[in-house]
Amino acid sequence: MADLTKNASLRIMGEGYTQEWVLDNSAAQTVYKGSPMILDLSEDTLYPRAFVDATVVAATDVFVGIAAEGVISVATTDTETANKCKIWTGPTIVGFKSAVFDDADVGKTVYMSDSGTLSETVADNPQIGKLHRVLDGYAYVELTAPQICAGA
Repeated sequence: MADLTKNASLRIMGEGYTQEWVLDNSAAQTVYKGSPMILDLSEDTLYPRAFVDATVVAATDVFVGIAAEGVISVATTDTETANKCKIWTGPTIVGFKSAVFDDADVGKTVYMSDSGTLSETVADNPQIGKLHRVLDGYAYVELTAPQICAGA
């Protein structure tokens, strides 16, 4: 797949837990529902930004959750606190449309290789949680956010 260009089709299993965050404006970004959100400590230590494939995740960066709303456009000229986003955090179980995993993978660690693709590969990808279940074309991931991306 590729980075999100629209809000993702997601499902929530059980209760969803959200926190509202101010978004990083050190670089322009568009946040879509379903975007993995990280504190990219090389850019901003206080406010998260949407992870995309071009982002190099460092071992000190922090995955804070999955964007629960979008489309939010952030410009560098915006007032720092002008853009806010509700973000699903742990222990929310989020269902992503995915063919990457099957029932035999339940319990595996899940990463995102870009803003729209689940992966088993750590590389420089954020760790988002553990596979909880696969059902009707959705891979349900129990978020482990906040999570330091130590494996990156």
